[in-house]
Amino acid sequence: MSRPLRYEAIDLPQHVIQRGNNRQATFFAEEDYAVYRECLKDAADRHECDVHAYVLMTNHVHVLMTPHQSGGIGKVLQSVGRRYVQYVNTQYRRTGTLWEGRYKASLIDSERYLLTCYRYIEMNPVRAGMVKHPDEYRWSSYAWHAQGLDDTVIRDHPCYLDLANSVSGRQSAYRRLLRAPLGSETLAEIRDALNQCRVYGGERFKDEIEAVLGRRVRPGKAGRPRKELQEKGK
Repeated sequence: MSRPLRYEAIDLPQHVIQRGNNRQATFFAEEDYAVYRECLKDAADRHECDVHAYVLMTNHVHVLMTPHQSGGIGKVLQSVGRRYVQYVNTQYRRTGTLWEGRYKASLIDSERYLLTCYRYIEMNPVRAGMVKHPDEYRWSSYAWHAQGLDDTVIRDHPCYLDLANSVSGRQSAYRRLLRAPLGSETLAEIRDALNQCRVYGGERFKDEIEAVLGRRVRPGKAGRPRKELQEKGK
């Protein structure tokens, strides 16, 4: 089975997940999370990627970022991987790999779906039963978006800035957004798009991306291709 293609789409946000090898832990102490966050900031700055939201879980990470150069996301994760794995191996006297070989990413329709992705990412510790409220979890971007606590990793997306004209207004509006839980259908759509490395967005956005990339971004259907598609390929 072939591996899903990644998107080389500049200036469009992507939801990225990277898991620990064999779903094993990748963070072992509080200082590990701090080191990873520093690695992420440095790599994102160096490779021209804006990080909009993130959460660092025990055995995986979610990051929402917009690349401004071709291959930027891959370069960021490669850089973080090298630096962080070296730190962990030295700190805990271990050897070998830490992360799964390939990260997964879905392209996000920013107009309607981006803030839903913010909520999905920052509510991860709550859904996992680790905390009752996202403000109890230190290693996510929630504190910046909802409370204004300093986070040098984050570069705000225009969709977040459009929530209100003032900083306090945006934080208040964002807190209201997170009070409404994501429905099971929405959760499934986000997970499917991410695990299959596809687009999370509306049909018009998917049409536009297929036209730009020249390839299908929707799940294929079993069976023979439709006649009109066969004719187009002649």
